[in-house]
Amino acid sequence: MTAPVRTRTSADLIRAEEPVLAHNYHPLPVVVARAEGVWVQDVEGRRYLDMLAGYSALNFGHRHPALVEAAHAQLDRLTLTSRAFHNDRLAEFAERLAELTGLDMVLPMNTGAEAVESGIKVARKWAYEVKGVPADRATIVVAADNFHGRTTTIVSFSTDETARAGFGPFTPGFRIVPYNDLAALEAAVDETTAAVLIEPVQGEAGVVVPDDGYLTGVRELTRREGCLFIADEIQSGLGRTGRTLAVEHESVVPDVLLLGKALGGGIVPVSAVVARRDVLGVLRAGEHGSTFGGNPLAAAVGTAVVELLETGEYQRRAAELGTLLRDGLTALVGKGVVGFRARGLWAGVDLDPAVGTGREIGERLLHEGVLAKDTHGSTIRLAPPLTITGEELTTALGALERVLARG
Repeated sequence: MTAPVRTRTSADLIRAEEPVLAHNYHPLPVVVARAEGVWVQDVEGRRYLDMLAGYSALNFGHRHPALVEAAHAQLDRLTLTSRAFHNDRLAEFAERLAELTGLDMVLPMNTGAEAVESGIKVARKWAYEVKGVPADRATIVVAADNFHGRTTTIVSFSTDETARAGFGPFTPGFRIVPYNDLAALEAAVDETTAAVLIEPVQGEAGVVVPDDGYLTGVRELTRREGCLFIADEIQSGLGRTGRTLAVEHESVVPDVLLLGKALGGGIVPVSAVVARRDVLGVLRAGEHGSTFGGNPLAAAVGTAVVELLETGEYQRRAAELGTLLRDGLTALVGKGVVGFRARGLWAGVDLDPAVGTGREIGERLLHEGVLAKDTHGSTIRLAPPLTITGEELTTALGALERVLARG
């Protein structure tokens, strides 16, 4: 008689990862097996409310029916051609994404880091061919405490030593200034500056929202000095802050927009550089590319994502529920929360170290059936799917209140 197959428990699977997976993450001890909407289920069948949403990759929740349907339909037709040929899904994706963002042209890629790397290349090419910067002297100004990815070039201008240490030599050509400091930014820009690259809201730093007028100032400065404004909206974009784009809170239109995460609907990796025609127009055949960038499956899902955003429903939900999130966190200030920053359905919550580190609070929330993740010591981030209900959000805030009270 054949012995029954033993189902691996969560503990079994976590132990199994240890010798065979690189240790580049420190995940919470939960093994997700199924998910739908804002809820996930582990191997043992325990349910959790997802308050992280894949760092905004799951803005529309897990397995949104319209996105799953688009993926299924495309899987039955065509998945990949490479860009050696045209495919019948890419034009519509690019047209609708350009229209949604108010820009002209799209360079499709896969991951957020690829979008950032691509934006850097395009900015340098533009600086040499259009602005007239001498060869190999182009500079890009970035903000301290940024997070744009973890490739070698990107960590070259990170101020996070965990991301940098041991990975040199670093790529030159970047100037780092304090975030939210227009005077420092102006002092760093000169005739060699190709672009200013910033996050309209700094995500990894703890959802740092700049002062009113900062983004407008960046736009005015870059226009006056003849360099590009590149807005990295990979986390902040596509509904998260209560607008389609975070720059819209100041009615700003950048020259170059970097998108990713939610653009793939939590189904496939999709990213894009979206820009003015005269900027992306500097690229010529053979100068940049990606085998999977703009593949038909990605284009089909990406188009379905744009369709969801075109209704404005998710932007409105993020704005309305963002008020509930802010009110709930305000009530916790002095009760284990020392402060927070929020924009739309996105918050960075600073905890009193006396009640625990961000990691410890994340582990306690896990036992309450809520998934959230720490960043930088005693800060946790809250970024639930935009499909969450007011009742579910209140449940999560109640769980946070309980774990802080037990501090």
